[in-house]
Amino acid sequence: MKTSELTGDALEWCVAKCVGRGYPYPASTDWSVGGPIIEREYITIASKLVGEWNAFINTETKPFTPLAIYNGSTPLIAAMRCYCASKLGDEVEVPEELT
Repeated sequence: MKTSELTGDALEWCVAKCVGRGYPYPASTDWSVGGPIIEREYITIASKLVGEWNAFINTETKPFTPLAIYNGSTPLIAAMRCYCASKLGDEVEVPEELT
């Protein structure tokens, strides 16, 4: 599955995998869980349009140059897609029952 399309249980599973925690892990719906990840990973979130958000992580070698920009309907969804992509890549294998 494309990381840019992760949502719901599939996104929660991927975030849990990235942080080494058990599923469910509500990082894309709970700021007390997702917020510390955003802060620790220096994820930048910006409003794109009403109801659309962008998130990115800058490269270490070229400041202010994002690795990639990930979108979402909420800031947390965009940020957690970005986080998962930075750890797992642009495509991930998610258990069938979560898709």
